[in-house]
Amino acid sequence: MPEAVAYATYGGPEVLQPTGIDIPEPDPDQVRVAVRAAGVNPLDWKLRSGALSAAMPVTLPHIPGLEFAGTVDAVGDGVSALEPGDEVFGRASYAYATLLVADTARLRLRPHDLDVHRAAGLPVAAEAAYRALDELAVAAGETLLVHGAGGAVGNLAVQFAVARGTHVVGTAAERVHRRLADLGATPVTYGDGWPERVRAVAPRGVDAVLDTSGADVLGDSARLASGGAARVLTLADPQAAQAHGVRFSAGSAGESGLDRTGPALDQALALHRRGTLVVPVHEPVPLAEAARAHRLGEAGGLDAKLVLTT
Repeated sequence: MPEAVAYATYGGPEVLQPTGIDIPEPDPDQVRVAVRAAGVNPLDWKLRSGALSAAMPVTLPHIPGLEFAGTVDAVGDGVSALEPGDEVFGRASYAYATLLVADTARLRLRPHDLDVHRAAGLPVAAEAAYRALDELAVAAGETLLVHGAGGAVGNLAVQFAVARGTHVVGTAAERVHRRLADLGATPVTYGDGWPERVRAVAPRGVDAVLDTSGADVLGDSARLASGGAARVLTLADPQAAQAHGVRFSAGSAGESGLDRTGPALDQALALHRRGTLVVPVHEPVPLAEAARAHRLGEAGGLDAKLVLTT
């Protein structure tokens, strides 16, 4: 019988409990996937806690999870490009499970040399990073400041921007400065005094700012960006965005209503083919211990992606 981890009530990590599920059947444009690994994201524990119950209620009991890597188990009647046995990764709801169904437009074939854990940790961060750069219209030759460059989304935003020919300055903890430098960014230490440190390494200023940190940086960022508030975007702080007149982007559809998951995965795969893709992954946690993964994530301080393994 397929298994999953779900919660029947909002609360702490302890509400996550193993449960059985029915075998899902794919629609014509879907495939059923035997999940081998699932990514863990901040939205997972924010939904579980009930903190977003007013804005983003879920039907209880709810199986968390938004991204995965696994093996195609069955295909819908309209699917011709995939077949059972294919290794895939992508975005889908209810990923904390041993079986799920996914839209073919939101997944890609997994190369044999991209391991399942890194693949499972890519889709959500890749989509967010790709969407943010698109909405900021970041171009070659510009300078982009990324707050939280050491995190999962910031890490990919740095790589995607560098691939565009953009000069990147990234705020992050000193322990990840070497990694950021290796990716082609100029790292600066986050915290008090960061605007002065950014000006020191980018004396001509920055053209745009992407905030993935939610660390009360938007006011100074709007003053720092040559494009002003219009070229400052946060993925993490909607209330501060409104207060400072900067942009907030949430969800896979973005401002334009486009789902950028497919193009984002294509960008990640292009970097992988070049041998430059870096996806730090924390030691995988068994699916049955999803509560432990949530505790690790909520504690903060991780510089690597949390992934569950089945």
